[in-house]
Amino acid sequence: MGIVERYLIALAIIFTVPWALWRFGRTDRWAPLVVVQILAGIVLGPGLLGRWFPEQHAFVLTPDVMQALSGLAWWAVMLFVMIAGIELDLRQAWRRRLESGVTAGLALGVPLLLGSAAAIPLVLTPGWMGAQALPWQFVLGVGMSCAVTALPILLLLMDKLELTRHPLGQRILRYASLDDLAIWAVLALIVMDWERVGRQAGFMLAFGVVTWAFRRLMVRASETDRWCLLPIWLAVCAFGADWAGLHFMVGAFLAGAVLDAEWFDQRRMDLLRSHVLLVLMPVFFLSTGLRTSWDTGGWDVAGAAALLLVASVVGKLAGVHAAGRLLGWGPGEASVIGWLLQTKALIMIVFANVLLDRHIITGATFTALLLMAVGSTMLTIPIVEPRLARLLGRATRSGHAAVDRNDLAGDVAGAVGGEKVH
Repeated sequence: MGIVERYLIALAIIFTVPWALWRFGRTDRWAPLVVVQILAGIVLGPGLLGRWFPEQHAFVLTPDVMQALSGLAWWAVMLFVMIAGIELDLRQAWRRRLESGVTAGLALGVPLLLGSAAAIPLVLTPGWMGAQALPWQFVLGVGMSCAVTALPILLLLMDKLELTRHPLGQRILRYASLDDLAIWAVLALIVMDWERVGRQAGFMLAFGVVTWAFRRLMVRASETDRWCLLPIWLAVCAFGADWAGLHFMVGAFLAGAVLDAEWFDQRRMDLLRSHVLLVLMPVFFLSTGLRTSWDTGGWDVAGAAALLLVASVVGKLAGVHAAGRLLGWGPGEASVIGWLLQTKALIMIVFANVLLDRHIITGATFTALLLMAVGSTMLTIPIVEPRLARLLGRATRSGHAAVDRNDLAGDVAGAVGGEKVH
């Protein structure tokens, strides 16, 4: 059988298995399709399916097939990261900068500290830190993985909760946007090639100049031309970042972050994100699953994943509750916000893939982080739903509805900065 036939068989498996499990298992409440796709990628990897059915695994997923799938996965995740960059709206956060800065800082900083502390035993144990990593890179990378909020998955879950257009939902998106920006800044620091600092400085200087020219071009272009220019811009930015010693994912994020969302029809952008998730990202999830490793020992990996999950959830909730006390939030708000912000999945998986590419973490650490991200995301909806219902009921009973039925936040910005929260 030729490579084309094997490639098509692999694609059929990639798209069929997760969908069947999601649809017939009715997992949507606790495991959205994207989470099932990630889990399916792990199962289809060499550590599980490859061990149980080695001949069949090797027959379909040959090196040539994997190379073809990897190219598709790279493009899929670059598109996804660029869209996340485009949708990053820092203007709302700037308008409410005191509230947003305090909350985002604590929501990121506390789990970062706890996650970094949890990484220290792994540094001291062989088999967890990558061959080319310095201890600070490993500790910071694992700590940031625990602190990440997956903005695209957060949007997906808030849609299920009918919270996206709600004032509370808009607040959560502001906090997540600031954390998302910090995540990519830390990633750029971790993967920076200190032997090629001059090349990286040259890239950033050139990127600034080219971005200025490209933005002027986009302002003058029609909307149709803007959509056509988008993949060209993505490829150029990703190439430049990778050439400079940064990772192409950093370039993909920068490509989107410097563009204005208003230049594109929001409905079409939502459709593009949905189509990328539906048609392309499952291939990335499979390639992610193929990178998992159980060589260190299944129980050791599971134990590390549990430790990181505790650090991630406890840190996020502690940070958000501290922000709530400082800013005078109402009862129950910090719990709902904290559980939503601890959602991981996609962005953390992209982050961990970059760390694995640069040999900062090993396959065992990558697998533990992947399990932590999946567990974190699966906890969100079942825990948030009853808390959100109580919060909505409490706000209605206390008379908030007479002023603004949806204003669960009260007037935080009015209290701290003289501006009403909408």
